[in-house]
Amino acid sequence: MPVKRRVTIAQIAEEAGVSVPTVSKVINGRPEVAPETRQRVERLLQKHGYQRRTGQGDGPVGLLDLVFAEIESPWAMELVRGAEQAAHEAAASVVISVLHTHAGPGRDWLERIAARRTDGVIIVSSRLSVRQQGQLSARSIPFVVVDPEGEPPPGVASVGATNWHGGLAATRHLLDLGHTRIGMIGGPPDMLCSRARIDGYRAALETAGVSIDPELIRYGDFLVNSGHDAGHALLSLDRPPTAIFAGSDMQAFGVFEAARQRGLRVPEDLSVVGFDDLPLSRSAWPPLTTVRQPLEEMAALAARMVLAMGRGENTEARRVELSTDLVVRESTARPR
Repeated sequence: MPVKRRVTIAQIAEEAGVSVPTVSKVINGRPEVAPETRQRVERLLQKHGYQRRTGQGDGPVGLLDLVFAEIESPWAMELVRGAEQAAHEAAASVVISVLHTHAGPGRDWLERIAARRTDGVIIVSSRLSVRQQGQLSARSIPFVVVDPEGEPPPGVASVGATNWHGGLAATRHLLDLGHTRIGMIGGPPDMLCSRARIDGYRAALETAGVSIDPELIRYGDFLVNSGHDAGHALLSLDRPPTAIFAGSDMQAFGVFEAARQRGLRVPEDLSVVGFDDLPLSRSAWPPLTTVRQPLEEMAALAARMVLAMGRGENTEARRVELSTDLVVRESTARPR
C-alpha cells in the first residue's frame, strides 16, 4: 500500500488560489485574512488532514482547556472536579474559560489557544459548527464535546448521558406512585439534552396510557428562577399537576420555592423530581428525588479521551453516553 504523503502549505495555497503566507496566517490564527478566504483554506486543511507544525516541540505542555458556554450553575463545578482529577492523573493542569455564548469557541479564543498551545480542549454544552471543527483541527488541537447543545458534526467525539432514559425513569416513578397529572419543566427547547428528557417524559406517559397535555410542559434555562416561574405557572392552572418533573435540580429547587409561596408542602401536596443529583439535592429539605447524571465521570472520561487523542491514540471519534440512575429520596410520595 503506498504511503500517503503529508500535504504541504504550498500545495494548500495552490489549491486555494492564495499565497503561502496567507495559508500560514490561517494556520496560526492570524486575524488579517478575509473571512471567505479563511473558510476556503480551513476547508482544504481539514480535507487533507493537515497537521500543524509548532515551534514549541511536539510533547505535552501540561495544560488542558475546559471551555464552558456559561458557568452559572453548580453542575459546572462537578464537571470541573472530574476534569481536574483526570488531568491530575496525567500531570496536567486545567485552564477554565467561559465563552458567555452557546455558539462555540470564536476566532479570538482560538487565536489565544493557538498562541500558547494546549494538550486538548473539552467544550461543554456548546454548539460546534463544521467551521469551528475545521478551525480546531487545522490547529492540531484535539477536542471533545461534553453534553453537546446540538447534534455534533460527523467526526466529533462527544460524551453525554442517557437523558431519554433519565426522563423515562423519573416520569415512571411518579406514575408508579399514582400520579397522572404530571408537569414537566425542560431546559431550552433547542438543547439536545432537554429535548431527550422531555421525550423520555412523553414516552413514559404514552406507555402508561396517560394522555399528554401540552399545557403541562414548560421550558426554562435549567436555573432556579426558571423553575420558580414555570412552577408558579403550572400550579396556577385550573387543574394543577400533583407532581412536577424538573429538567435540572436547580429548577426543582425553584419549584420547591414556588410551592412554599403557595402554601403547598412537598411531598404531601406536590411531588417533585429533579435531574443531575448535585450535592445540594441531598441536603435540601426535603431531600430531592432526582435522576443522577454522572457529571464528574463524564468530564473525567472526556479529559482522558482528549489527552489520548493528543498522544495519537483513540483517533477515531467516539460518541459515549454514560448511564443515568433514579435516586429516590423524600420529595416524592403518593398523591393525596
